[in-house]
Amino acid sequence: MNRSFIVGVLATAALAACAKPEPVVEAPRPVVVHTLALAPVAAGALYSGEVRARHESDLAFRISGKVIERRVDVGAVVKPGQVLARLDPTDAGLAAEASRAQLAAAQNEYAFAKAEVERYRDLVGKNFVSRSVLDSKESAFKSAAARVEQARAQASVAGNQKDYTTLTADQPGVITAVAAEVGQVVKDSTPVMRLARDGEREVLIAVPESRLADLRKAGAIEVRLWSSPDVALKGRVREIAPSADAATRTYAVRVTILEASPAVQLGMTANVILPDAAAAAGALLVPASAVFEHQGGSAVWVLQAEGDVLKPQLRPVTVRQFREDGVLIADGLKPGERIAAAGVHKIVAGQALRAMVAAAPAVAAGG
Repeated sequence: MNRSFIVGVLATAALAACAKPEPVVEAPRPVVVHTLALAPVAAGALYSGEVRARHESDLAFRISGKVIERRVDVGAVVKPGQVLARLDPTDAGLAAEASRAQLAAAQNEYAFAKAEVERYRDLVGKNFVSRSVLDSKESAFKSAAARVEQARAQASVAGNQKDYTTLTADQPGVITAVAAEVGQVVKDSTPVMRLARDGEREVLIAVPESRLADLRKAGAIEVRLWSSPDVALKGRVREIAPSADAATRTYAVRVTILEASPAVQLGMTANVILPDAAAAAGALLVPASAVFEHQGGSAVWVLQAEGDVLKPQLRPVTVRQFREDGVLIADGLKPGERIAAAGVHKIVAGQALRAMVAAAPAVAAGG
């Protein structure tokens, strides 16, 4: 074989081994995209709370005993007089029988004392016995009559105690909590169920001390359910707690929902909105996860399309208000622009991205 040919082959192999490898192109990273759009956003305060009944009652047995039956679960709709649970009636039944027996004995003593009085009155009239003996018999007769009344009252109480082994609903409503199970021994007056009565519905919210003054003088209050954010319900502040919660240092406020529809169910989450006089028509509401801190201010990643990928650009923004449903932007963004809505702390400028999901424009509660 030609020696020069072999040398050429070896030189070519050596050059190929020393050549730099082709750079690996990183695949575009998926990103959640949020498209900006103007929405009529109320610039006032917004609080999230839970729909509650205005009247809630803790139901309990009036005697102690062992639970042998529970007929309802949480969420059950009940009517007045409906049986909810029962205790073992054995002891109460025996006590009722004993009281009835004591009443019968007292009635027998009363009948005997009455007959004695009548006989001695006749004997006194014939001067066969002295007047003091008759007074003694009349006293015994009155004592027997009193014992009959006492035994009758005790028998009535014992009968009631037997009836107390059955727990019934006294108002129409919904069972919202159950704290006793079959086989459990409960004491008298220990709550075993909670009944939310039919009627008015309220939203329970927590308000900081600095907002109480605005809440007291608020004229129009809106209530929007998370399940129906486009439906605005009218509300009215009914009660403000006289003292702050020891843990959160906020005040519990109950807002009555005026003309609540059947769609307002207990336990639903609702927003209570105190709108300002003017709406922030020129502001944009963006997800809270899209805004991050940068050099002492707020910023977002604006996504620009470059071919098949998106390129992030850092954009400082002016925040008007942090809300529970997002962040209200006063300046720095325009409708129609696209921004990264999640994972903003892992994005770098110039990085290739691809849209993972196009979130619908936010429609803020209060619009």
